[in-house]
Amino acid sequence: MAKNYQLADAQKPNLYRDIFPYTEFPRVKFDDSVPSLNLPDKIWITDTTFRDGQQACPPYKPQQIQKMYDYMHQIDGGTGLIRQCEFFLYSDRDREAVRLCLERGYEYPEVTGWIRAVAADFKLVKDIGLKETGILTSASDYHIFLKLRKTRAQAMQSYLDIAKAALDSDIIPRCHFEDVTRADYEGFVQPFAAELLKLSQQYNKPVKIRLCDTLGFGLPWANTALPRSIPKLVAGLIEVGFPSEWLEWHGHNDFHKVQVNATAAWMYGCAAANSAIFGFGERTGNPPLEAMVVEHAQIKGTNEKVNYQAITELTEYVKKDIGFNIAANYPLVGKDFNVTRAGIHADGLLKNEEIYNPFDTEKLLNRPVSVAITDKAGLAGIKHWIENNYEIEIAKHDPRVVKIKDRIDEEYAEDRVSAISDEEMFAWVEEAFETQVPKRK
Repeated sequence: MAKNYQLADAQKPNLYRDIFPYTEFPRVKFDDSVPSLNLPDKIWITDTTFRDGQQACPPYKPQQIQKMYDYMHQIDGGTGLIRQCEFFLYSDRDREAVRLCLERGYEYPEVTGWIRAVAADFKLVKDIGLKETGILTSASDYHIFLKLRKTRAQAMQSYLDIAKAALDSDIIPRCHFEDVTRADYEGFVQPFAAELLKLSQQYNKPVKIRLCDTLGFGLPWANTALPRSIPKLVAGLIEVGFPSEWLEWHGHNDFHKVQVNATAAWMYGCAAANSAIFGFGERTGNPPLEAMVVEHAQIKGTNEKVNYQAITELTEYVKKDIGFNIAANYPLVGKDFNVTRAGIHADGLLKNEEIYNPFDTEKLLNRPVSVAITDKAGLAGIKHWIENNYEIEIAKHDPRVVKIKDRIDEEYAEDRVSAISDEEMFAWVEEAFETQVPKRK
């Protein structure tokens, strides 16, 4: 017998003070219910770089958005791995960016919109001709009672009206369940989802749900209690009747769980994980797109059609042309991601780079393994640096290597704390080699 998902139209908000006391850190609670792993046959990435990502920095120029969109298309390689991008539609600049990207005619990523749940915003989607739009449908009582000043019934009806308006115009609505990790799951989330499913059946068209972890409260463990349990959040919507391909996860990194949470959503039945390049997004940011591309490869296998090296090309573009400041130790794309500083590590790299490199970074990302030169680099590190930058093979105890090491030791004997720059190393190598300087790579 089908379960009856009945809205609990509460008289006062349920703020879950036993889990979110506010004057203390949030609490993790467990229960005995453990949903099973439910990895969909196909999982993919959607992108919010041009929506949530833009809230973390000055607005991008339309031409910059088009260029980043081109790179996402290159990474995707026609596979549908990066399936959609979402865009603001409010300003002339926003709409120009959408127009430029639509002109490309790419199948992937598909261009979609984002609006508030008001009729005036919906006109923007119709005017620009998009096939799908996100709609802000706040789910928690924090938002319904404290921000919108509505009852649950009033909020739900307003959301259903705008979703119906989308379907009437042959546009797929993607309902963004904002703050779902603080929402009353049985009292609002599932009943609202059940009504959306009825609309879908009535119109014979998809109605999608984005599970928005607005403050990063989500937890990846199966036996975590609701409303923080990502496995239970996803499993409960599948129980309502939503297919995996209509479900999407959108996380934030307030508690350093943004990537593992997105992966957990995949693992328990959510086909789509929303991301932004390099994790850029409002406040603490979203799941990093490049990280989810690599996560997908670990779960589903490396795809020869996916252009992983274009991740590095995208990185260089945003650093040079947009001025992104990417931390040197940032995984996968930071300057020092595959650079080792310890001399004993450099020695290991010389023997076999697999010892200190997580995968073939040169083949997959066009990022050769490297070493940084400090007082810990040793002769092995200096040899490795020279061979990485010059067309030469040289012995670790070559007098010229020793001469450079002596120069480095002098620097640190005078209380230097910073690494030796490439510019200094080039000068010292050319000094040590005198008239027999090898050719730079």
